[in-house]
Amino acid sequence: MSSAIQHRFSDPALLDRALTHRSCSADNNERLEFLGDSVLNCVVSELLLERFPAAAEGDLSRLRANLVNQQALYAIALELQLGASLRLGEGEARTGGNGRPSILADAFEAVVGAVFLDAGYAAARAFVEANIAPRLQTIDAQAPVKDAKTRLQEWLQARRHALPRYEVVAISGEAHAQRFEVECSIDALSLRTSGSGSSRRGAEQAAATAAFERLSSAK
Repeated sequence: MSSAIQHRFSDPALLDRALTHRSCSADNNERLEFLGDSVLNCVVSELLLERFPAAAEGDLSRLRANLVNQQALYAIALELQLGASLRLGEGEARTGGNGRPSILADAFEAVVGAVFLDAGYAAARAFVEANIAPRLQTIDAQAPVKDAKTRLQEWLQARRHALPRYEVVAISGEAHAQRFEVECSIDALSLRTSGSGSSRRGAEQAAATAAFERLSSAK
């Protein structure tokens, strides 16, 4: 797996921890995920500043959100085949946890954190840039990007379907670092997707992204 992410770890235990879900062990990837999230946002912010030197702060924030949302990180994790190396508890493994978008996106962030601790910011930036660059090259700072809930709503309205329902199904973590799990339900299409985030709004956006991707790919 070290070769797949193109970083040779001086401390392989960091990579092992980054790929260990909380369902498997108390020595899991949650702390690395916390660190990786911050490093990832810093690196992507720096890359956007370099690519779009004249872009306004609002546009940069919008573009960053588009590059580091759950669905985007899930896609990268799939490309890196992180799911094959994830260590999961029996229950999570049995229910397909190694393919769940929230778990894979979190694992990618944890790997970013592990690379940072192992070799510093320059190595973490190189790792992030190698995986973000193809997406960074295709975005347009001036193109309006609607959030996932708006896109999903407009897609459904155009086809005369009822709007989706969002329901918080789980809240985990300490009060200062909670994780929300939200389910998006579209009854008319018998579709349910889930998403997680550090806020209810973020989790709703992740669930809406997953729903929109499913509907778009089914056209």
